[in-house]
Amino acid sequence: MENKVESVPKVSGPIKETEALQGSKAQLNGSCPTSLIGHGSMNLMDSKVQEISSADDSGIDSPGVDSDGKLLEEVKALSLSDSTVERKEASAESFEDALTARKGAGEITEEESIPITAEVHLAPSEQYWSIARDKAVKLRMAASGPGSEPPLTIHQMFQATVNRFGDRPALRWKKNGAWVTLTYKEYHQHCRSAAKSFLKLGLERFHGVGILGFNSPEWFIANIACIMAGGLTTGIYTTNSPEACQYVANNCEANVIVVENSKQLAKILQVKDQLPHLKAIVQYKGELERKMANVYTWAEFMKFGEEVADAQLDEVMNSQKANECCSLIYTSGTTGNPKGVMLSHDNITWISNAAGLVAGVSMGEECLVSYLPLSHVAAQVNDLWICMKFAGTTYFAEPDALKGSLANTLREVRPTSFLGVPRVWEKMQEAMQAIGAKSSVMKKRIADWAKGIGLQANYNIMNGDFSVPWGFMLANNLVFKRVRAALGLDRCKICFTGAAPITKETLEYFMSLNIQLHELYGMSESTGPHTLSWINNVRIMSCGKVVQGCKTKLDKPDADGNGEVCFWGRHVFMGYLNMPEKTEEALDQEGWLHSGDLGKLDTNDFLFITGRIKELIITAGGENVPPVPIEDALKEEVSIISNAMLVGDKKKFLAMLLTLKCKADENGEPMDELSPLAVEFCRQRGVTATKVSEIINNKEPGIYKAIQEGVNHINEKATSNAQKVQKWAILLRDFSISGGELGPTMKLKRPVVAKMYKDEIDKFYAS
Repeated sequence: MENKVESVPKVSGPIKETEALQGSKAQLNGSCPTSLIGHGSMNLMDSKVQEISSADDSGIDSPGVDSDGKLLEEVKALSLSDSTVERKEASAESFEDALTARKGAGEITEEESIPITAEVHLAPSEQYWSIARDKAVKLRMAASGPGSEPPLTIHQMFQATVNRFGDRPALRWKKNGAWVTLTYKEYHQHCRSAAKSFLKLGLERFHGVGILGFNSPEWFIANIACIMAGGLTTGIYTTNSPEACQYVANNCEANVIVVENSKQLAKILQVKDQLPHLKAIVQYKGELERKMANVYTWAEFMKFGEEVADAQLDEVMNSQKANECCSLIYTSGTTGNPKGVMLSHDNITWISNAAGLVAGVSMGEECLVSYLPLSHVAAQVNDLWICMKFAGTTYFAEPDALKGSLANTLREVRPTSFLGVPRVWEKMQEAMQAIGAKSSVMKKRIADWAKGIGLQANYNIMNGDFSVPWGFMLANNLVFKRVRAALGLDRCKICFTGAAPITKETLEYFMSLNIQLHELYGMSESTGPHTLSWINNVRIMSCGKVVQGCKTKLDKPDADGNGEVCFWGRHVFMGYLNMPEKTEEALDQEGWLHSGDLGKLDTNDFLFITGRIKELIITAGGENVPPVPIEDALKEEVSIISNAMLVGDKKKFLAMLLTLKCKADENGEPMDELSPLAVEFCRQRGVTATKVSEIINNKEPGIYKAIQEGVNHINEKATSNAQKVQKWAILLRDFSISGGELGPTMKLKRPVVAKMYKDEIDKFYAS
């Protein structure tokens, strides 16, 4: 018997094999499609449109249709053309065509990528791990098949792409409102020039080059050039304080730091006397405000190495070994100082090929938008390395991408793939819901009807059923295509989400629009992805299957099958720089990487993350409580809630800190003013408040009652009394990156929040 989708949240209980649509919103709308198509009577169509029931009041504005009259005429026209479809289950082929040519990924063979015939260069080593920057490691090579490919250095992978796709656009960015392009040949030459400049500046072997700035061609070039010149490329988060910058730069023994602008330069100048290895600073945007010794503009830097012979650079590159360190990714440091994750050439080149093949990346055809922090492994592997391996084109977003300009860039570029962290998808969802809330009743009803069909269709795919739900073609033409175009995702073959947990509500919202979000799972320590979902291989709330050539082990599983997720493969990192104890904690004696995450596998080997060991709340009664499922459940119940954090470790009961959805200023700082959706939430409950402070100061009964009802509802579903939320409080300010509560990928920094709001937490447990 074929297994159905595990339609379950991330919980610690056993995964049940259940019908995909059980408990989903599609059931609410599921009876509508059949009666909306296949009828020639316009009057019947008119009446049926009026009968559509709204599953929610979000709605979606229908782009390009100016009035209800025009919309109704279009519904009639489309319904007539749609009625020619036979009343039989459509084939998988026709459904995939309707789903904007979704192709099966994961079946693509190595022939799809660039064949590599370069000589293999490995340094001798007997250990899988190292804490020394200049010590090579043993590779986790498979005997045959995936994982047995010849190891490559970064410059070997780059050169192979240049040889075959040298004239293809590699990087594109806006300058004075127009797109500027570098081909792969030009890109490669720029990297060589920068590498020679690094050598001239005195970059020593296995010393760092820190890069502090927003995504740009200069970021990419400095990154690759550093590796070419024998250094360790090291991204530094733009949100770091001067002290945090100093820690990273000193830890990697940076000889050179590349900064974006005067703002970032000021941070380094403030701490440069505490950086004994620092020889030069390069600013890649704008002119220097004043001339200083050993501080250069990008133009000056690029000319600095002109006298260095090509043969000298070639000698450095050819001396590099695939099992040696070339890159450092620093963890966010939520529980102490950041750890320098040492990645080898082979870590990067192997996972770039393996992940790209599984995801169905096409050679020389892809384009993407780079906007997430490149200091984070997910953005760097996706935007830079996979794109390089498969000769794609990287478009750079504007620095204010996450403050609003990303939408315009997406519509202009129309990428073929898109990676978003959960908060990005949530913001898109909120923006569309805000537009939909202002739509007419007819538009709302038609949109809600279409969303029901979209959700049904995408759950069908998860169950291996490619038959077209009745009304799908009408919904596709009337809503789905327009939504994709409005988002700039009309050419997008696959959309990814990762770096933090995402709620079932958000996944289903986009499924209802025929946009399936494919979850990724991995760590800096696994060079990014370890498991991923790909087209036609998705399960709701699962982060997919293991990348081919890698292995997953669940260590010490409990009775329900929950165990610590452990990784094996050529993507597993070398070790933490100069941190033997931390390295021993992460890598066991056999070389398995222990993630610290709890997970379980279903019968089809889809991985479900059920919690994080360090995040588990252990109550005074000794019960282990994973916080994320409870937090997500409340956010789904009460849509005005922006962030939620469960507390109660070593306490007699659980409590929760809550923030409300609000607007952000031009710097991304949360404001007191409620978001449009939050205002609408208030209005529906007879509350006139427009600010967070008004709700808190007045203890608005309508809002407090709604939250308590939501808490009561999730408590009814709790598996034990210990997992029930007894108290909660609303905080005056929403969480943010700048505020310190969220990391660079908007993941909740629990220890930071617990420290910041210690007084509020203590009040929960005061006698």
